[in-house]
Amino acid sequence: EAAKRNNMPALAITDHGNLFGLIEFYEACKKGGVKPILGLEAYVAPGSRLEKEAKGISDASYHLILLAKDLDGYKNLLKLTSIANLEGFYYRPRIDKEVLAKYSKGLMCLSSCLAVEVSYWLNRGERAKAAKAAGEYAEIFPNGDFYLEIQDHGIADQRKIIPEMLSLGKELKLPVVATNDLHYLEKSQARAHEALLCIQTATNLDDPKRFHFETDEFYFKSPEEMEETFKEVRQAVLNTREVAEKADVKLEFGKLHLPQF
Repeated sequence: EAAKRNNMPALAITDHGNLFGLIEFYEACKKGGVKPILGLEAYVAPGSRLEKEAKGISDASYHLILLAKDLDGYKNLLKLTSIANLEGFYYRPRIDKEVLAKYSKGLMCLSSCLAVEVSYWLNRGERAKAAKAAGEYAEIFPNGDFYLEIQDHGIADQRKIIPEMLSLGKELKLPVVATNDLHYLEKSQARAHEALLCIQTATNLDDPKRFHFETDEFYFKSPEEMEETFKEVRQAVLNTREVAEKADVKLEFGKLHLPQF
């Protein structure tokens, strides 16, 4: 409803490591006259998904956005999330670049948030490693289907790497797309969302070490707000339409979809 009010033609769902909300989201978007972009924020193992020797959760995986372009892509999302849970699970359901390359057909990829490999290395001043990682993903998702992603939720590290990401895009001839992470509809709901996170993680608002978001900027932003935030890189905002136009998944209900054994 918010997307429709703001004349936004499409919305993407990218839950962490699972596709549980995907059908409900698809049906709601179709009913509301908004194109659903079906996706996943995958966890990618630093090496092989079968290696489970990282020292802790922060070293166990990077993030990565995968979006289905067509029915093949949707089926590959199902494959990848199944493999992530059955083979790669270590703190999180993880895939690796090997299975990503095997099941990349029909998918496009965005480099994701600060927790992704490219951003991770840029934030540490390791540009060569960031470029290497971006190049590997561009090989897995050729023909412009890999996008470098920039975000700005008022977090210093996000703003710090935007120029670096734009520079990397020029160097590697990769498109850059500006996105907004959305966890609640209005800015005023940030505190309620914080309480919800406390309930989910069995802690309370008085705990300084609780899991929380750094700012109150994770709400549904209008096109005008996005253009103002990224006014110096307007093309990155416009590129979201290109991503939306590539996504065209049509799910068929009312019949059985069982494999042929």
